[in-house]
Amino acid sequence: MKMVAFGIALPARSAGPITGRATVIDGDTIEIRGERIRLSGVDAPEGWQGCEDGDGGIYRCGKEAAFALNGFLATSRPTRCELVERDRYQRFVGVCFRNDGREVNRWLVESGNAVDWERYSKGAYARAQEVARSRGAGIWRGKFQMPCQARAERANHEPSC
Repeated sequence: MKMVAFGIALPARSAGPITGRATVIDGDTIEIRGERIRLSGVDAPEGWQGCEDGDGGIYRCGKEAAFALNGFLATSRPTRCELVERDRYQRFVGVCFRNDGREVNRWLVESGNAVDWERYSKGAYARAQEVARSRGAGIWRGKFQMPCQARAERANHEPSC
């Protein structure tokens, strides 16, 4: 039996949330019980991506985002993800929560470790992004290229944002 969400057929076992110890793959992807889950509506810098730090230096903002996500998740385990769909890479896409109820997707944007990917979030994290920007948190402390633009440039194709 399959469940259909947003026009994409999902295996029956995805009808409910996936809960367990999350392993961080990158700044916006985790793995729980062998399932890769892309965090819905947010876009974190890639691991290879560099950002300006506001003091004239460059740092690996994608790696920093992944380390920050790992620390955030470790504070309150397990992680529960409400699944929305599967993406073109066959990862689940979902909104995830720590054991204490804090939403992971929103925290990533509020902390400046990801941006609101409005194309998918429909602006759900726009306010959180404004908070991060006004505080100069994370990537907002200096100049950076939007992750979707950086990926497109590296792959030599048009950005999807």
